Order: sequence, then structure tokens, then C-alpha cells
Amino acid sequence: MWRKLCPDARLSKGICLSVVSPEMPCTSSRWCWALSYPAPPVAWCSHASVLSQSLVLLSWTYMKLAAECQSAGYPGTLIPYKCDLSNEEEILSMFSAIKTLHQGVDVCINNAGLARPEPLLSGRTEGWRTMIDVNVMAVSICTREAYQSMKERNIDDGHIININSMNGHSVVPQSVVHFYSATKYAVTALTEGLRQELREAKTHIRATCISPGLVETGFAFKLHDNDPERAAATYESIRCLKAEDMANAVIYVLSAPPHVQIGDIQMRPTEQIS
Repeated sequence: MWRKLCPDARLSKGICLSVVSPEMPCTSSRWCWALSYPAPPVAWCSHASVLSQSLVLLSWTYMKLAAECQSAGYPGTLIPYKCDLSNEEEILSMFSAIKTLHQGVDVCINNAGLARPEPLLSGRTEGWRTMIDVNVMAVSICTREAYQSMKERNIDDGHIININSMNGHSVVPQSVVHFYSATKYAVTALTEGLRQELREAKTHIRATCISPGLVETGFAFKLHDNDPERAAATYESIRCLKAEDMANAVIYVLSAPPHVQIGDIQMRPTEQIS
């Protein structure tokens, strides 16, 4: 099923589903757009890359991506599909549409995530629940549906990649991200649990975490939505990772030969301390 469409990546004939959250600070990170892009890896915009012959991306910002890819001369068509990742019915509807239009999913990249400034001692339950719904439940539902899509089509070389965080490996002394860190620790456990279950299922489908430190996106603007100056300062203190760095990590994971299981890539800016 996998083909060498370029020197540095294994690429599938089927759908690559990249579940990403919007980078525009005025939108909610639980709302997404899915776009399918039948082309080799050619672009990464705001935390998503075109990684296979048919790729599905999710975000408001990707309404512009179709025109950008077309103007750059890349082949393929971007098809938007709106999905609220906090709503299981909408997630299931999205997977049903992908099955109808594109047969199914071969690669799933769970990248949607958000943090709300809700400390453990004084945080609002609503904010905690939002983080659980998007960072944990949506990842689990999309993973389950992607696996079932692969299984029913006898895809044995698929891949599920969870975009985690360094906060899923260490707790920093910042109260506003403690609950967020808990959800990312959950992603760490979910990915290893998934790897074990895939082995028990006697499949060669692989599971990988990519855990970045500070990446220059709209993440801080969502976390500090009432203090845009503080959010902007987050990305001005050091030279942050870029979306392209994340894309390269994803391509590296997909480039691994079939007998290599990459469990977790931990990456942070060289200047980052925590």
C-alpha cells in the first residue's frame, strides 16, 4: 500500500486524516474543517501538512490552503468538511463522509488541542471539561474510528500519530497549564496503550507520539485570550519551533521502514529551558 512518492517519506494511496485545531485566536479550538488533498507531501500550514495522496486537514484556516496549493501548482483538490471535535456524532459523521468519498483512512494525525487558564485549585469545571473533550476524548474517538477504517479495508501498514506535548512528560510550575498537562499525560498513556493493543491485534499499524515544546502557533492566544500582549510575548522570548519543524517530524515518522516503531519524538526549541 505504501509507495515511495518522494525520497523522504512513506506515503499511502489512501486518506491521511490530520485532526487539527484552528490557529485563529478568535475561533474555538474545538471547531475544525476537514479538507482532503490528493497529492504527495507538499505543504505544511498552521500545524498541518499535506502528507499523502489523499489528506484530510481540519481547521478554519485551511479554507485558504486550497487556493495557496493551487496557486503554487500542487495537484489535488481540497474539500472542506466542518466538524466539532467535542461532539461525537459530528466526528462519526465526518468518518462516514470520508468512507463514502475516499473509502477510508490510512494515516491519522491527531493534532487538535487546546489549553484553558483553569488552575487545579480555582479552575472552572467547564474549562476542564473542554480540555478533556478535545485533548483526550476526541483523540480517542478519532483513533478508534481510524483503526476501524483501516481494519475493514485490510490496511496493515497504517499509522496513527498523536501530536502530544512536552507537558505530557513533565509538569511545569505554571498553574494555568496544570490541567492541560494532565490531558497530555493522558495522550502519552493512550499512545503506549494503543501500541500495545495494535500488537495484540497482530497488525503492523503503528502508533507514535510527537511531543513538542513551544511552537509558534495560535495556542498561546487561546490560552491567554484575555491578554493578547502576554500571548504574543510567549513567542517573542525565544526562537520557537515552527510548523515546518512539526511537519518534518511527521514526515520522519512516516519515513521509518516497516520494522521500525518510533514511540515518541520529544523536541523543544534549543533556547527553551523547561
